[in-house]
Amino acid sequence: MPCLQNNDLEEMLMKQLGNLAMVCARRPETLMQLHDGRVTVYVGAGSERTALSTAWDNDAEINDIIRELNFGKYAVERSA
Repeated sequence: MPCLQNNDLEEMLMKQLGNLAMVCARRPETLMQLHDGRVTVYVGAGSERTALSTAWDNDAEINDIIRELNFGKYAVERSA
């Protein structure tokens, strides 16, 4: 197995964060915020607003958030 350099590792992590940013950019009801080592995605508005949050470099949880937004509880219902 090849040894990863710090730059390679950071690039891989940033890819997942970038994927999350692309999902949020396509959905006007979401707001993605990076602050103090965490990424938080706000979904919805008013009292219906939900926050999904994790460390900015936690790939597994970022993938879980992406999955929830695309296919889970917060997926946009598509008309037939």
